[in-house]
Amino acid sequence: MSPEAIGEGVGASLRRKEDARFLLGRGRYVGDIRAAGMLEVAFLRSPVAHARLLGVQKAEGAESRVFTAADLAGVGTIRAPSALPGFRVSEQPVLATGKLRHVGEPIAACLAPSRAAAEDLAAACILDYEALPVVADMLTARAPGAPLVHEHWPDNAFLETFRDEDLSELDSIAAAKVTRRLRTARQCMVPMEGRGVLAEWDPRLEQLIVTTSTQQPHVIRTGLSEVLGLDEGQIRVVAPDVGGGFGYKGILSPEEVVCCHLAMRLGRPVRWIEDRLEHLSANANCREHHYTVTAWADAGGRLLGVDVDATVDSGAYSLYPFSACLESAQVGSIFPGPYTLPRFRCRTVSACTNKPPILPYRGVARTGVCYALETTLDALARQLGITPAAIRLANLVPPEAMPYRNLVGKVFDSGDYPQALRRALAAIDHDRIAARRAAGECIGFGLAVFCEQGAHGTSVYHGWGIPFVPGYEQATARFTPDGVLEIRTGLQSHGQGMETTFAQVAHEVLGLPTARVRVVHGDTALTPYSTGTWGSRAAVMGGGAVAEACRLLGERALAIGASLLQAEPGAVELSGGAVRRRDGGAAVTLEEIARTWYRRPQNLPRGVDTGGLEVTGGYRPDPDTGTHSYACHAVTLRIDTETGEVVLEDYLIVEDGGVLLNPMIVDGQVLGGLAQGIGTALYEEMPFDEAGQPLAGTLADYLIPGTAELPEVRIDHMETPSPWTRFGQKGLGESGAIGPPAAIVNAINDALAPFGAEVLDLPASPARVLAALEAARAR
Repeated sequence: MSPEAIGEGVGASLRRKEDARFLLGRGRYVGDIRAAGMLEVAFLRSPVAHARLLGVQKAEGAESRVFTAADLAGVGTIRAPSALPGFRVSEQPVLATGKLRHVGEPIAACLAPSRAAAEDLAAACILDYEALPVVADMLTARAPGAPLVHEHWPDNAFLETFRDEDLSELDSIAAAKVTRRLRTARQCMVPMEGRGVLAEWDPRLEQLIVTTSTQQPHVIRTGLSEVLGLDEGQIRVVAPDVGGGFGYKGILSPEEVVCCHLAMRLGRPVRWIEDRLEHLSANANCREHHYTVTAWADAGGRLLGVDVDATVDSGAYSLYPFSACLESAQVGSIFPGPYTLPRFRCRTVSACTNKPPILPYRGVARTGVCYALETTLDALARQLGITPAAIRLANLVPPEAMPYRNLVGKVFDSGDYPQALRRALAAIDHDRIAARRAAGECIGFGLAVFCEQGAHGTSVYHGWGIPFVPGYEQATARFTPDGVLEIRTGLQSHGQGMETTFAQVAHEVLGLPTARVRVVHGDTALTPYSTGTWGSRAAVMGGGAVAEACRLLGERALAIGASLLQAEPGAVELSGGAVRRRDGGAAVTLEEIARTWYRRPQNLPRGVDTGGLEVTGGYRPDPDTGTHSYACHAVTLRIDTETGEVVLEDYLIVEDGGVLLNPMIVDGQVLGGLAQGIGTALYEEMPFDEAGQPLAGTLADYLIPGTAELPEVRIDHMETPSPWTRFGQKGLGESGAIGPPAAIVNAINDALAPFGAEVLDLPASPARVLAALEAARAR
């Protein structure tokens, strides 16, 4: 259906309102903002992964411009505890004190009028430290007698969880059993814009104004309040345009705290802009998991049970606000995926190592879980002699079971998972693949089916024990005196197109043209409290809150409009941006209602509601266990067996995100996630040596896919409305990044099957493909 046929509301593929400034270079980022008298910061960082810090000799003649932990009186440590039993809390100093726990940990802040001069100061400082044994691998960290990252802990585990189930009889009744050990690589998020913060103290307001590249302004304000010892009202966090988030802009960083303290102390604006080396080698990472998976199935491919031992390398500290255990805590709850699994045992460990902390990157634990489960399913299918599609169809939750509660308590709201798989299979030319394989080409076809739980609410996050728990999402809607509708949201857009989609929601409810709707976000002084944009929650939670605020505002406009039309309230209705008599008589526009309320109140009779034309509405789905979008990814690829190069030839995504607020924006989200998923599958890896040294310091070493590495992509949308959300929409912002590693590696292993070779570790680089072939030849 064309946009003209739909209009401007929910379901229209409107071009993004934001693009006018972004495509013309008019975006405004932290790096574009300068303040009078501003000082730039460069950080002296740890050159080693584990050591006792004995002292810092400051650059000669610059003692007053170099600050260590001893100079930050009154500044606390960053703590991200968890309510889960057994969790061990780390204390992350904003500048290292006593001990260094990973390469790149900040030790001193050096200030100068320019970044170059500040870096010179950092280079002139001299460190005195005593090296300690390093634990650089998550499996080594679990071994008895491993060096302790935190000496007062009994071992290197933030948290260990165990879900028990008796699987002892499965060996005797199963037709097939496979065990696979799989590993995902540690990655960096690599947003186009790195982190950045500008802090300044306003003496008139007695308020700290923090302009920072974040996707969670209100949560960052809370974190700064706790560490700096200020009332939250003394802190205003402003997020300007944000050049990509992916979870990396959702944490409180030590650099933010240091800049804030120094701005208050010195009475001058202080700014830090992350460079690419800092991002790659010093700051938070993501994704590094290890799985040992055993699965049993009957002769028809029906799963009988799965046993999982999962380790997540959480690095040296627990990051605020998500904590070090969010990924591992999710593994046990999401591993069954979209399947009817009867028995499930799972042990997870959040391992502490001498590496930078990890954070929840786009897809969070789902990417690793999908990879481990889907590759294991393919291995089972090969052993049983059935197709990968057949084993999935034998186990997918059927549509008639919806809403479906699985054995770990996940509730799938709606959908037809088998149909998504069938649609993908029908779109693939299987005969051509078979013909090319018969002609000698190394061709493979791979599948991955998964679901993405998004927009989870209070009950879910309370159960996961993270430091903050989302409740009712709020939005404020108000008319300005000239009739423009202003929507204020505590969510922060960093590529989701919320300035457009929220305007579409407002149009759906009030009928105003989207050009007359202005969305304000990214400022704690102007917007209602929100936990921010993460977890594929903005369209569901934010869209619901905007709709509720507009509904409440519409009720007020109806009362005023009825009085202006000299009609009873029940004799009018709101449609097309106006209050109209139901009998087809006169109408008064919302713009005229606003002008009258603000500028010609003498025309309003007594008794009209005096609440004004500004309201705040709250929204939380019921139940709040989250929506489940789902997808089937299908990929055809070719392998050069001489070089190990993998070439993606065809990529198909069948996606069901419920009702799509803006299909064009959804496609952009899916494609962007796919690019990141391809990076996870084939290219991206942050390796560390045994001394804990990062081995990729530039984008020549840390490979990310570009346009030449991305195939032509076909997207087929199914739209099964969620019964629990305002418009039937589901969260799907992370979906594109979840399926590619599993689908691509399954296709690689399908191509390598005639050689008896198999790839299990990510990324499936040419070196790993060749190593798998060599190992098969040796056998």
